[in-house]
Amino acid sequence: MSSMVSLMRMAAFVTGIALPVFANAQEKLVISDWGYANDFLVPKVYEPFEKANNVKIVIETGGAPERLNKARIRGGVDIIYLTDKFSQIGIDQGAFDKIDASKLANFDELYDAAKHPQGDYGPAVTFGRYGIVYDKTRTATPITSWCDLWRPDFKGAIAMPGFNTTGGPSVVMMAAKCAGTDAFNDPDAAFKKMAELKPNIVKTFSSGSELTNLLSTGEAFIGLAQDYAFPAIKAANANIGWAELKEGDFAMMNTINIPANSKNKELALKFIDWQLSKDIQQISSIALGGGQGPVNKNVELTPEQASRLVYGEKAVTSMQTNPYEKLLTVNADWESRWNTVFGQ
Repeated sequence: MSSMVSLMRMAAFVTGIALPVFANAQEKLVISDWGYANDFLVPKVYEPFEKANNVKIVIETGGAPERLNKARIRGGVDIIYLTDKFSQIGIDQGAFDKIDASKLANFDELYDAAKHPQGDYGPAVTFGRYGIVYDKTRTATPITSWCDLWRPDFKGAIAMPGFNTTGGPSVVMMAAKCAGTDAFNDPDAAFKKMAELKPNIVKTFSSGSELTNLLSTGEAFIGLAQDYAFPAIKAANANIGWAELKEGDFAMMNTINIPANSKNKELALKFIDWQLSKDIQQISSIALGGGQGPVNKNVELTPEQASRLVYGEKAVTSMQTNPYEKLLTVNADWESRWNTVFGQ
């Protein structure tokens, strides 16, 4: 009998210590990102959030189209980082929940351009820019306008992005402006102007590394670039500088969204708020550099740190926005016209 009592007491003791552990089991938050910055993000952003919220973060990485399809069709993703082009595709597909900004304590600290870049969906988490870079030793006259790309002294000088790169459609929009029209209303004129640019194009490229190579060897001395690639370009050719364009560079944003089929939406909102905080924005901008301009206006950077980024009210408000919702509706037509002009 005493043995039975002892066994019952032991069972009660085991049950007593097991139940609290089960009750406090960690929640799981699945984050989908590109993977290229996770050497920084894991120890500096993800792990501190895990410790502060007793949560386990699981990371899924890959290209944007693949990750978006996984999140939309298969499910199981709670947070997804995308460029603004692909987040617009996701919005059009009904892949995301709208964001209740009243639940984000740091929302009011954002630049207005970052708050609702695509309606009531996810905010921007970084600012980048797309513009013109060039070797300043190879022209006596600085580049100050997108229309300078058509200058006759730039024959065989330009590295041009392919249409399906981030910047391809932006060039078409600027070609139309330089022709005195609007690419959406008058695509014939836009692509006629693009055809006039052909003598100045030495080669097209599809990646930042290709552009870096063209500019480092001197095969091209003008390129169209996103600022995330600029540090590598500058390291390869110290004479390369960023053109200050009177029309402004194009804004490139990375966004953060909650898939509609997420099972941890409140925790996902908490993570978004963490990502938008001044502290996380500041350390991310400094550590990651080009293409990681802070969206929180309370971030304070030194002039040297800021020189690599879209930083400050003036820089943010001077950029042109990409109308992705409209661009996606004309993408097939413009791609066909582009291929006709450039023989692709």
